[in-house]
Parts: sequence; structure tokens; C-alpha cells
Amino acid sequence: MVLTDNLMTYLVEVMLSHLALTCALLLASVAAIRRFIRESYRVGGFDQKHVFITGCDSGFGNLLARQLDGKGLHVLAACLSEEGAADLAAVTSSRLKTLLLDVTDSESIRRGFQFVSREVGERGLWGLVNNAGRSIPIGPTEWMKLEDFTKVLDVNLIGVIDVTLRFLPLLKKAQGRVVNVASVLGRLSLIGGGYCLSKWGVEAFSDSLRRGMQQFGIKVSIIEPGFFKTAVTSVELIDTDLRRLWTRLPQEVKDSYGETYFEDYVKAQEFSMGILCSPDISKVTRCMEHALTAQFPRTRYSAGWDAKLFWIPLSYLPSFVSDFVVNMLLPSPKG
Repeated sequence: MVLTDNLMTYLVEVMLSHLALTCALLLASVAAIRRFIRESYRVGGFDQKHVFITGCDSGFGNLLARQLDGKGLHVLAACLSEEGAADLAAVTSSRLKTLLLDVTDSESIRRGFQFVSREVGERGLWGLVNNAGRSIPIGPTEWMKLEDFTKVLDVNLIGVIDVTLRFLPLLKKAQGRVVNVASVLGRLSLIGGGYCLSKWGVEAFSDSLRRGMQQFGIKVSIIEPGFFKTAVTSVELIDTDLRRLWTRLPQEVKDSYGETYFEDYVKAQEFSMGILCSPDISKVTRCMEHALTAQFPRTRYSAGWDAKLFWIPLSYLPSFVSDFVVNMLLPSPKG
């Protein structure tokens, strides 16, 4: 009994002597609990809500379409290929509608808008998910030509802007949601080519869109995935395209990198992707679903342990630190 009393006295003395720390921990705990409760609230009327998703042939878009369909929402799934649209339709309910859409073609987007307008009617569009994207060509900047940048930017950035501007009238009717898929590479540029540029652009576009649309009741969220196993991170596709880039380089440029640089670079890419890429893409689609169905969606969602614990924290550190880390991941030219 005396021992227990002494222990309690000691704990009280410690808490009083560290009053500021105790208050800070208490406030942090209250804030965490409040955030958890706040984020658990969901909107209702799923059976009255339409969500339009781009890039549903595979990967995040395909899984999200099936996920939302299972929740009872009306999903309008845009695919690039007829095969992708047919495969998705075969495993979903009759509520889900597919359409063909190329986000680099304004006429295709216009036709998609007309299709969606007919489906949603006066209710408007509850959700727009800009998910369609590509990664290649990626590689050292010197290996690129202008068209290599535009191939990626046209899909990942200009396509996002074109689709969003076209669908804003429908979103304003429903006071809906825009969910844009960026990346941790929109926070930290690791590699040359258009991919990092496009994702930085998506971040900036989404921020300006969010501020401009707040007064109309539209909420904008950004998804920042780490590395996941999808077509965008396919090692086979990346390696094949890297060989194309390397093969067309002038001999003097190849010589400046050294005889073994290309093979070392490919091995480094394969090693990094093998360690970092998670097969559980539902970590990303759960963030997308929350952004669409929560009463209080977040502005940004980081998905994956590498995004939360490594890449995003690294993006806040001084440049010499991130430069050191990136240089450790890739080989050096012979010079």
C-alpha cells in the first residue's frame, strides 16, 4: 500500500515537473481522437451518386471502379481499350457503365462528357477521379527529346486539366468531389523525363482548383501514392524503353557515361522497384474511396509505407540530403 502511494506521488511529481510536455501529449491525443472520429463520418445516398473515373483498364482505376460498384455507387468507368472496358463490365454490376476515353484527345473528352451528362441528369456528377496516367519515357534527362516529355505530360497533366475543366459544370451541380492522382514524385524528383514534372503540375493544379472551387462546395483531394506494382511501374516496360533511349544516343554521349553505365542503371532500377513496389494497391484505392465518401475528406492522402515514412519526410529535408539519397540509388557515370 505504501509502495503504491509512493508510486502515485512520484508520477504526480513527474507530471507536474513536465507540465508543458504533459499538456502537449494530452492535446495531441485529443486531436488524434477528434480526427479519427471526424474522418469516420460518411455521406449518405450512395445509390443517388455518380462517380466518373479515368484509366479503368487496370491498376488503381480498375480496382476503384469495382470497389465503388460494390458499395452501391453509380460508376462511370472510362477505359482506353475496348478489351479493358469489356473485362471490367464482366465482373461488375449493371449499375457500372463503361465508355472509351482518351484523355489526350479533346474530342474524345467531349464525347465522354456528353455520355456522363446523359447518365447523371440534373443530379450532376458527385465524383471525378483523374487516375489515367503513364510513366515512360523515364530516365536520365540528357537521354530525352522534347517529344518524350510531351508524351507523358499530355496524359498526366494536360489530360487532367482538360477533363476537369470539361466536367466542372456537372460537379458544381452536385457540389461534388475531384480526386487527382499525383505521386510522391510530385514532392521529390527522383528521375528525368516527364513523369515527375507532370505530378508536380498535378499538385499545383489541384491546389489552385481547390481554393477556387471551395465557394461552390466542391472538395478537391490529392492522392500521393508511393511505389506500387501497376503498369506504370512495370520493370519490363521501363527497361525496354530505357534501351530505346540509350540506343538512339550519339556515341560521344554514350562514351561520357561509360561502357557499363546502361546495364548498371537498369539493374539499379530493377533492384529499387523490387524492394519498393507494394502489390497491395488497395492501400491507394481506400484513400480514393475515403476522398469520395467521407463527409470531411483530406486535402492530401499518402498511400504506402514508403510514402509515409520515407519519401514525403525526405522531401522536407534540405536538398543536399535528398540529393545524397537519390545518388545512392543510381549508378554514377564513369567521370
